[in-house]
Formats: sequence, C-alpha cells, structure tokens
Amino acid sequence: MSRPDVKAFFDHDTNTVSYVVTDPETRHCAIVDSVLDYAPNSGRTRHGSAQQIVDYVKQEKLTVDWLLETHVHADHLSAAPWIQEQLGGKLAIGEHITTVQETFGKVFNAETEFARDGRQFDHLFKDGETYKVGNLEARAMHTPGHTPACMSHVIGDAVFVGDTLFMPDYGTARCDFPGGDARTLYQSIQTLLALPDETRMFLCHDYLPDSRKEYVWETTVADQRKHNIHVHEGISEEEFVAMRESRDATLDMPRLILPSVQVNMRAGHLPPEEDNGVSYLKIPLNAL
Repeated sequence: MSRPDVKAFFDHDTNTVSYVVTDPETRHCAIVDSVLDYAPNSGRTRHGSAQQIVDYVKQEKLTVDWLLETHVHADHLSAAPWIQEQLGGKLAIGEHITTVQETFGKVFNAETEFARDGRQFDHLFKDGETYKVGNLEARAMHTPGHTPACMSHVIGDAVFVGDTLFMPDYGTARCDFPGGDARTLYQSIQTLLALPDETRMFLCHDYLPDSRKEYVWETTVADQRKHNIHVHEGISEEEFVAMRESRDATLDMPRLILPSVQVNMRAGHLPPEEDNGVSYLKIPLNAL
C-alpha cells in the first residue's frame, strides 16, 4: 500500500489538526480540514493558521489537488476558500452536506438565496467513491453519527477520520448535534476499525486528557480497536449508545458552534454582505 507524506498543523485555539497529505512521487497533495482564525469577542477573521499551510505548500513546491472537509465543523471556521484562492484545488465534502444545509438553513433562517444542494462545493463525494491525490489511490467513506455528512478519507495507508474518533485515551465524538446519532456512530466506527491494523489514523482534534501532557493526533486502527476507552473490542452497540447518550447529555455546546456552522455550511464562505457592505453572523436564541 502506498504511503503518503503527512504534515500536521495544530491550532491551539480550537484544538484542531489540519493536514497536508502529499504523494511523494508526484508532489501533488490534499489539504484536510483547514482553520480560519476567528475572534468571537470582535468578530474578526484572520489567516494566520491558513497561511502556515500556504507557506508550507509553496516551500515544498506542491500542487494542490483537493481541499477536503471531513464534515461541517462545529468548533472552527474553515479557511478552505481562502486557501483555494492562493493555491487552487477542488473543494469537496460528502454528498450528505445537503441534509446539514437543510437542517441548519432553518436554524439560522438563512436567506432564500442560500442553496441547500451543496453547490457551494466543487465536488460532493459519495460513499465508496474513489479518487486520486497525485498517483495515490484514495477512497471516501461515509461515517455519519457525529453529523449526517461526516466523511472519512482513506489515502494510501492513512485514514483521516474527522471528529468520528479521538485518540484512544479520549474516546469518540459526541452525537447530540441535529442529525447526530450514537447508534449510527457506533456502526460507522466499526467500518473504520475493519480497515487493516497497520492503517495510520489521523484525527481532527486532541483535547489533551489528564493522563498525558503532550498533544497527539496520530494512531493506528489496531490501537483504536484494542484501547479506545469508548469503543474498544468487546464494547457492544447497546453499551456504547448508553454511554454516549448519557455523556452527551452533560455537555455544553461548543464555544464556536454558532459562527462555525453557518460559515461552514456555505463551504467556508461568510454570509452575503448586507447593503452596508458588512457580513453578519446570526445568534439564534434558545434554538440549540
């Protein structure tokens, strides 16, 4: 199995890991889950995190084939459109983005011009669809549960799982957002754990549990199957669902869910400017 080079970029403010995944033969790459810096106290956006990715791609003389979003993130804004302006590539997400757009289009009472058919993206992946990063074989896997549109990507000997799984000592994603479902997540995780043991697994977040002092975002399928505290071998579906639903009932909404979702459902574009030339984010009261 081919082995891509993987460069990680960790954003401390949102605990998000973005990746540049490169075919060492052709020097073509994919960028996974980029971050747009956002200050909630001022509403200002900046490109510091995204600039690091752009600088790396230019320094390494890479060609961007894809900008991949594993799902509509609720914890950070995507910088994919800005990076695309700098570097090119196709911006893509799973085809079930339409479900998320329909759901959150209603939550935010989005303008009538807001399209709910995914057209903001260049490509919508179907489950099992194959594609290439340079000469690397890649495959999209629909892994819903955290959100209806979650898509994991197998690229060579690596899989990028978004928020579906965390490091084994931290567990699994929450399932209490609109359209999420713990039973569906369990089933999705089983498809990931059926990949070859040696498959490198790259995660979208690390929240640094009390048991360690350094951030980590790479593990293997075998390690997850043996040691994940929520879903290791021997944990039944019913046990997982009971644990996940009980745990989720205690969690607050993510700090940036309101700005993140209404931007990310637009493929990382800000809402349209109003007649004064300013773009506004909405804060729905008592809706989530």
